[in-house]
Amino acid sequence: MTAIAELSRELRKRETPTEKILWAHLRNRSLYGKKFIRQYAICVASTFGRQHYYIPDFYCHESRLVIELDGPIHLYKVEYDRNRDLALKEFGLTILRFTNDEVTDNTQQVLDKIGAFLF
Repeated sequence: MTAIAELSRELRKRETPTEKILWAHLRNRSLYGKKFIRQYAICVASTFGRQHYYIPDFYCHESRLVIELDGPIHLYKVEYDRNRDLALKEFGLTILRFTNDEVTDNTQQVLDKIGAFLF
């Protein structure tokens, strides 16, 4: 197994409480019949011919949608997140970001925002 696949598997095993909450609403095509995958590695080629792998929290291939949940660690990763989002957008994906507090305190509002994008 490749290192990136192993990392994806490890991230799925170590899901955060917030990821667990949202995953309960996304799994098994529960949200508008759309299939979501957790911690799925996406390969994006750079302009220099290098390949970069990004592992979003949730991904819907059919809708080309990435969902990221931002906990406290993201306060220290602002530039990395910005560059990552830019690369994924250039790849034709849409990124929706939610804070952990949004998911835990307003789960239905988060689901409504995701649903609005899906339709």
